[in-house]
Amino acid sequence: MNRTTKYSAPALDKGLDILEHLSDNVAPLSQAEIATGLGRSPNEIYRVLVGLEARGYILRDESSGKYRLSLKLYTLSHTHSPIEQLTQAAQLPMMELAETVGQSCHLSVPYEGKLMVVSQVKSPEPVSLSISEGTLFPLFSTTSGRVLLAHYSEEQLEKLLIDAGQEPHLSDEQKQQFLAELETIRRDRYHFAPSDITMGVTDCAAFVGMAGSGLTAAVAASSLTSTLGRHHDRESIVAAVLATADKINQRLGIHRAG
Repeated sequence: MNRTTKYSAPALDKGLDILEHLSDNVAPLSQAEIATGLGRSPNEIYRVLVGLEARGYILRDESSGKYRLSLKLYTLSHTHSPIEQLTQAAQLPMMELAETVGQSCHLSVPYEGKLMVVSQVKSPEPVSLSISEGTLFPLFSTTSGRVLLAHYSEEQLEKLLIDAGQEPHLSDEQKQQFLAELETIRRDRYHFAPSDITMGVTDCAAFVGMAGSGLTAAVAASSLTSTLGRHHDRESIVAAVLATADKINQRLGIHRAG
């Protein structure tokens, strides 16, 4: 018996099925239409419909008797900002990452065509890097930025290149090399590279969130290049950063396919 079956709540399942079914249909639906769509009898869902209506999750038209979603789910989903959700979900995994690799780590999000650091956890070591929250960096020349760009659509990338003034300075060959690098990052789920901004620093970043959802970030560990190999090699750092990204996604309710 799996966890879902063992701890199932039939009434809750019916309620969630109804909400999801109504969200998939633009037009209001009658009790019979909802029941048919869910493969249930109208009597099975009657009490659940009454309960959902009483709590304000669905609305029933007085004339047609058909149901549609209210704005309550939308309101609830916007009670907390995406940034707050991200930082709360990332705090514990990032603390564990810093402890595991002995390096500072940070969480960054795209902001008006740039990269903004929204959270950081310092290394437990006496000497470490520190990046102030709220600091802005270029998307194109940072490891975290390239991780985010790797999950942009071609149209979004083209616009960003133009807005950043990159497009006129890139030859066709350079542009293809850049796009190929992003494809590799998207496939591998991480980017490990020396910092283009700070000499002597190597970053490893992984993608967090869902592409195209508006909830995207990059979690990264920053190492002093001279310390690499003393306690942790590239492979162990990459594995730890990827595991951290997965933990954050799980805490956000996002599960990676495959």
